[in-house]
Amino acid sequence: MRKPICLLFMLGLAIFVKAQDGKRDSLLKLLPLAKEDTARVMLLLEIADLYETNNQDSSIYFLEQSKRLSTSLKFTKGLYTYYNQSAIVSFTKGDYAIAAEQHKEALNYARQLKDSSRVIAILGNMAIVYSYLGDFQKQLEYSLQVRKASEETGDSAKLSGIYHGLANAYINLKQYRRSADFALLSLRIHTEFKKRNDYINRVYATLAQDYEGMKMTDSALFYYEKAKQESVLLNDKYAEGIIYGYLSNLYAANNQFEKMQKSAEKSLELARELQSRQMVASSLYDLAYANFLNGNNAKAKKGIYEALEIASNDSLRDELRNIYLVLSYIAARDGDFETSMMAKKKTDSLQEAVLNEQVVKSTTELEKKYESEKKDKQIKLQQAQLQRRRIFSYILIASVFVILVISFLISRNYKQKQRLQRQRISELEKEKQLASAEAVLKGEEQERTRLAKDLHDGLGGIMSGIKYSLQTMKRNLVMTAENQQAYERSMDMLDSSINEMRRVAHNLMPEVLVKYGLDTALNEFCSDVNQSGALQVSYQSIGMDKLQIDQTPAITIYRIVQELINNTMKHAAAKTAIVQVSNTNSMITVTVEDDGKGFDPDILRLAKGIGWSNIKSRLGYLGGKLDVRSEPGKGTSVHIELNI
Repeated sequence: MRKPICLLFMLGLAIFVKAQDGKRDSLLKLLPLAKEDTARVMLLLEIADLYETNNQDSSIYFLEQSKRLSTSLKFTKGLYTYYNQSAIVSFTKGDYAIAAEQHKEALNYARQLKDSSRVIAILGNMAIVYSYLGDFQKQLEYSLQVRKASEETGDSAKLSGIYHGLANAYINLKQYRRSADFALLSLRIHTEFKKRNDYINRVYATLAQDYEGMKMTDSALFYYEKAKQESVLLNDKYAEGIIYGYLSNLYAANNQFEKMQKSAEKSLELARELQSRQMVASSLYDLAYANFLNGNNAKAKKGIYEALEIASNDSLRDELRNIYLVLSYIAARDGDFETSMMAKKKTDSLQEAVLNEQVVKSTTELEKKYESEKKDKQIKLQQAQLQRRRIFSYILIASVFVILVISFLISRNYKQKQRLQRQRISELEKEKQLASAEAVLKGEEQERTRLAKDLHDGLGGIMSGIKYSLQTMKRNLVMTAENQQAYERSMDMLDSSINEMRRVAHNLMPEVLVKYGLDTALNEFCSDVNQSGALQVSYQSIGMDKLQIDQTPAITIYRIVQELINNTMKHAAAKTAIVQVSNTNSMITVTVEDDGKGFDPDILRLAKGIGWSNIKSRLGYLGGKLDVRSEPGKGTSVHIELNI
C-alpha cells in the first residue's frame, strides 16, 4: 500500500553524518559569530542536515540561507550541497518532481567539482527518482551503474549504501529473493565498517520488506523491529514513521487489527510531527482502515475524509486510489450506498488511469522500437549499396597513401640530412668561437702577466734603486731649507709613482690570486675597493675555502667580478655593493648587487663597450649562464652560474 523503502536509500547517500541534538544546539550557538564566508555556508548546511529527518521546515530555512550566500560567493561546493540536501527534503515530503530537478542541478555542480564520490551519490539518487516515476527498469540500470563506479573506486565502506539501493530496485521489480541477497550483503559490509553507515535502520526495513514479499511473516516482523530500534537510536523520525506504516500493513495482512491500529496511530503521530503531507495522508488511510476493521466506523469515516482532503489537494494518486477503496467499505457499512458506489467508481477510474498510462507507455516504447528497427533496415540497405564504392575508394586511398608515405619518407630523410649538416656546422662554428675566445683570453692573460712582471721587476726595481740613491745622496749633502722641501716633495712623488706602478702591476696579474687562490684574491680586491673610499663592498664566500680550481677559470672569474665592480663605480652612482661567490656540487655561482640608480637591461643588447663584451666572451669561453636584473632607481643584480 505504501511505496517501497527506496526513499531510505536515497537519504543514505547524503554527505553529512547525523549527530545528536546536542551537536545541533552547539552549532546554532556558533552561527551568530560566523562571518559571511564559505565556512558559514558549510555551517548552515550542517545545521540543515541535522534538521533533515525531524524538522523539515527548519531544514529548508537554513538551506535557503546557504543558497543565498553560496550564490553571492560563487561557492560551487556550497551550491552542490544545497541542491543535494534540498532534493532529499523534497523527496521526503513527497515532492518527487521538484526533487528530480534539484538532483539535476546537484549533478551539474558535482561534475564541476570533478568529485567522483558526489557524482556516484547523485546518480544513485536519480535511480530512486526513476523508481517513484514508475520506471523500475531504469532504476535498476542506474543502480547497477552506481555499483560499478563504486567498486572501481575501491571504497568498500560506501558499498553498503550501493547494495542497499540495488535491493530497493529489485523490490520494485518484485524480485524479493534477489533484493534480500543485496540487503544482506549491505548489512554484512555495514558490520565491517560500522562507523561509516548511519542508515542501517533502512537496510533492516528493506530486508523486512523482502521477507514480507516472500510471505515469511516472522522474519519480516523481526527485521521491522530491528529497523524501529535503530531509527530511535539515530533519531530518524521519518524512517520510524515509514516503518510503522509498513508494520500496519503487515498486521492487516495477518488479521491482527489491534496491532495494525496502534502502528497506524504511531505512524500518524510521527507524520504530523514531520509535517510530511504524503505520510500524513498514508497514515490517516491506514488508521481509518484499522478502525473500520475493528468495527469503529465513526472514527474510520472521520479519518478517511481528512486523508481524502490532503490527497486531493496534493494530487497523491496512489493514496487517493487506496482512500476511495476504504471509503467505499465505510460508506457501505453505514448504508450510504451512493457514496460507496461513487468511491468504488473513483477507485476503478484511478486504477484504469494507471493502466492506461502503462499501456501508453508500452505502446510508445513499441513504436520507438519499430521506428528504430525500420531505420536499422534502411541503414543496412544503404550500407550494402555503398559497400562497393567504399572498397574502390579504399583501394584508391591506399594507393595515394602509399605514394604519400614514400614521398614523406624521402622528404624527411632529405630534411634530416640537412638538419644534421646544419647542426654539425653550428657545432664547428661554436667550437671555433670557443677556441678563438680561449686563445684571446690566454693571450690576454699572458700579456698581462708579462707586463706585470716587467713593471714590477723592471721598472719597479729601477724606481726603487733611484729612491735608494737619492736617500744616500741626501746624507752626503748640505741643503738649504728650500732645497730640503723640494727634495721631500720629490720623494713623495717618487713613492706615489712606485705605489701606482705596483697597483697597476697587481691589477694586471694579482700575485695573491696565483699564490693563494680565487677566494683570497676576491676578498683582497673588495678590501682594496673599500680602502679607496669609492664604494663599500661586502664580500661573502660560501664553500670556496677548500675549492681547488685551475688558474685559467679562476683568473676569468676574477676578471668578471673586477669588471662588474668597476662598472658599478663608474656608472651606477652606488654607495654599497655585495659580491657573493658560492660553490655547490662543482657549480660556482657569482652574484654582484648594488644599490645604484639602475638601468633598463634591454640597453645591454646595444652596448658596444669593451667591458661588457669581455664579460660575455669570458662567460662564453667557460660555458656560463648570465642573468641581469635591474630597474631605474632600484639598483642592479647580476647572477652568474659556471660549471667547473
